[in-house]
Amino acid sequence: MSTELSAQSNQRERERYQQVRRVLGHVLWLNLLVALAKVIVGATTGALSMVADGFHSALDASSNIIGIVGTALAQRPADDSHPYGHRRFETMATLTIGIGLLLVAWEILKEAIGRLSGGAAVEVTPISFAVMFGTIVINVIVVIYESTNGKRLHSELLLADASQTRVDVFVSLSVIVSLIASALGFVWVDTVMALLIVVLIGRAALGILWQTTQILVDAAAVDPAAISMVAKAVPGVDSVLRVRSRGPSDTIMTDIDVQIQPAMTADHASAIATEIEDRVKAAFSGVSEVQVHFAPHRDSPKDFILETRAAADALGLSVHEITQIVTGDGLVLEMHVEVPPTLTLAAAHKLVSELEKRVQKALPEINGVLTHIEPANSQPGAVMHTTKATLQRDQALSIAQGLYPDAHWHDATIRLAMGGYALTIHCWLPGGLSVQEAHEIAEQVETQIRAALPQIQRVTIHTEPPEDPEPDSEAPVNDDIVLSE
Repeated sequence: MSTELSAQSNQRERERYQQVRRVLGHVLWLNLLVALAKVIVGATTGALSMVADGFHSALDASSNIIGIVGTALAQRPADDSHPYGHRRFETMATLTIGIGLLLVAWEILKEAIGRLSGGAAVEVTPISFAVMFGTIVINVIVVIYESTNGKRLHSELLLADASQTRVDVFVSLSVIVSLIASALGFVWVDTVMALLIVVLIGRAALGILWQTTQILVDAAAVDPAAISMVAKAVPGVDSVLRVRSRGPSDTIMTDIDVQIQPAMTADHASAIATEIEDRVKAAFSGVSEVQVHFAPHRDSPKDFILETRAAADALGLSVHEITQIVTGDGLVLEMHVEVPPTLTLAAAHKLVSELEKRVQKALPEINGVLTHIEPANSQPGAVMHTTKATLQRDQALSIAQGLYPDAHWHDATIRLAMGGYALTIHCWLPGGLSVQEAHEIAEQVETQIRAALPQIQRVTIHTEPPEDPEPDSEAPVNDDIVLSE
């Protein structure tokens, strides 16, 4: 199942990158058209700001090519050389765009400084305005197109490219202002606008560089305190020691170190890890992986039941009905131990004696361990519908109803057990009762049934709050039982 899920995830990721490359391919041709028009007209008329804007658009086109190559590399699945995948290639492509922006800004800055000292004539023609207004319209369309798809596909590359193109719109507007000023005789405005373009390009470049470097240096992607609150709310977690997160917004990886009781079994710890992972992924969008690391919480009081079950698990045994008994000599643990039914009495006694030693070693504060050995029943017993079995069941129900008539006893079943029958009954008790009070009620009913009906060797009572706030007191107590004589 995990292999199938991984294959599906890889397929979805490949499809995502294919869509990103398709968007970049469409934008590439538009950027090439815009850049060519600006550079040719700007160089012909001597408008430095227009030439600068043209080179900016040319850089947009080169950024699209870098993005197409980067996403082609990023879509590759994880392998031995890149166990976390190739997602960072997209980040590297985005970083390259930022560096390219800075280089273009530097070249335009040098040209503008030279123009300030020497001056130059600017020829303003109607075609200059036509080109600039046309490119603004195209750039607005590109910004909307890339931003929409960038958010839909969770692509930092498309969002960075859209941010870069958004700057183009303001740059083109400033070029139009410089053309108008030059036509009015204020030639120096063209150079000033070129410097303004440098500032806008530099600002966009630094924003892209900051975002990508945060990913590359593994800056925290999610507030650790927020993740800690989610993990701490999972039952079984005593405390959260450390939370780490890293990666781009759509592929966030987290590491969470939590403290649990030392005696917890591997199955219990695995269930806690799964619950933490599910809750963190539900609380924070973009989280793709959650690694949970466990540390024993040795400062907290020992849980007698957990310690006992851990010792039993190590020996391949099952224990139930673990009870603490206070005696004059101290605390004693009483429990039922299930052993393979094919074991000899001597082998079973030896195995259970080893369990007693381990429990006392793990819990030195107890004064003794009292065990009851019984065969483990690996095969579920069939519900009995014979006349004798149903009579025993109905008599047990009568006893329960006589003791607690308002408990709505129902769903009683009886099956064969070692040397007799095993009975299971459900009852409704007020939701405000404590677990201890409910247990005492169940224990009293069990004792009375076993005393009155010795053939019933085991009684299991499931106590639960009513399904309805005010259950009908006249409802049948045995309506789910099929009587078969």
